[in-house]
Amino acid sequence: MTETWMLATIWLGLALAATLISIWLRIATALSEIVIGTVAQLFIGATIGATVLGVHEPWVTFLAGAGAIILTFLAGAELDPVVFKLKWKEATALGIAGFIAPFLGCAAAAYYILGWDMRASWLAGVALSTTSVAVVYAVMLETGLNTTTFGKTVLAGCFINDLGTVLALGLIFAPFTMKTMIFVGVSISVFVLLPYLTPWFFKKYGNRPSELETKFLLLCLFGMGALASWADSEAVLPAYLIGMVLAGTVGKDHVLIRRLRTVTFGLLTPFYFIRAGSFVSVPVLIAGPIIFITLLLAKMATKFIAVYPVTRIYKNPGKEGMYTTLLMSTGLTFGSISALFGLSHNIIDTAQYSFLIVTVVGSAVIPTLIANAFFLPRHLLKRKPPENRDSEVTVAIEISNGISHNP
Repeated sequence: MTETWMLATIWLGLALAATLISIWLRIATALSEIVIGTVAQLFIGATIGATVLGVHEPWVTFLAGAGAIILTFLAGAELDPVVFKLKWKEATALGIAGFIAPFLGCAAAAYYILGWDMRASWLAGVALSTTSVAVVYAVMLETGLNTTTFGKTVLAGCFINDLGTVLALGLIFAPFTMKTMIFVGVSISVFVLLPYLTPWFFKKYGNRPSELETKFLLLCLFGMGALASWADSEAVLPAYLIGMVLAGTVGKDHVLIRRLRTVTFGLLTPFYFIRAGSFVSVPVLIAGPIIFITLLLAKMATKFIAVYPVTRIYKNPGKEGMYTTLLMSTGLTFGSISALFGLSHNIIDTAQYSFLIVTVVGSAVIPTLIANAFFLPRHLLKRKPPENRDSEVTVAIEISNGISHNP
């Protein structure tokens, strides 16, 4: 156990360093964790050994996966049903535009410019069509925009976007088997039952020190995640849908949500984001920067061409429209999942996988840095009233850049 405790110490030390950097530079913690993971893997790999960070250790993989699942669930729970009903046309338009243009544009760039074969090019289109719900939600949470109609609309658009990505991955590459039919059938039953079962169960047995509510939610998330993996799907997809169907009940329980955030942001998501950053191959990037630049520009250009006009159609001011466009240009969770799917099914080779991962992670960092530095809609952020300051301290782990506390 000594090696395990030492490895845990290294990871949490990196997480603490990333949090301090995010405070000093006033950037989202998720982004600093990605960068820290890249730098740590490069430095440790060069000085001690590539395996020292233990990114493939089963318990590290589990914590990272759990972080992605719960973070995606929390993002789904942030979807205000009232706002979604009010803004569903805008959210749907943002999501569809944000998916179709980069899917076709990045596939074309990979095929015609980089010379990849047809299947690898379609896989690139799928991987780069995503919008990272995890990154966008983390940024929204830290800036305070997650409580605004604007933020909730953007999150809803991200969900529609990633739903298109998952469907494309499944229809083009994943086999449709009996397992898939069972997964879909069980999922529909669970999504219909949970909004009725959960409030009754919490009311009858909840509000106890044993944290029954958290255990129940984790049971549902991990159970559906296991079923999704068994059916060759991804565990984060049902997690987001569970969060969405429970947004009207669990999403309104602010105390429960804060407790889940504390565990998620304090322990789990650092493993997810640092691990994602550790997969970036700096030597590959140095050896072929043109490929990375081509793929990244293709993604950002197609996102801008498709998403920004939609924001103008729905009369978003220029600054808010640019902020929305840049956040919807991010990618991480489903992008890396798609790239790994392609590698494991021999659709792409190791070099193509490395370039896709670097591009996906780059798209998580670069658009968000630009958005927060130049286009953050500060007029939508409200000062916390003095009486709420003490309660805010209890969730300080969630708010690391201080932007939401500024006038």
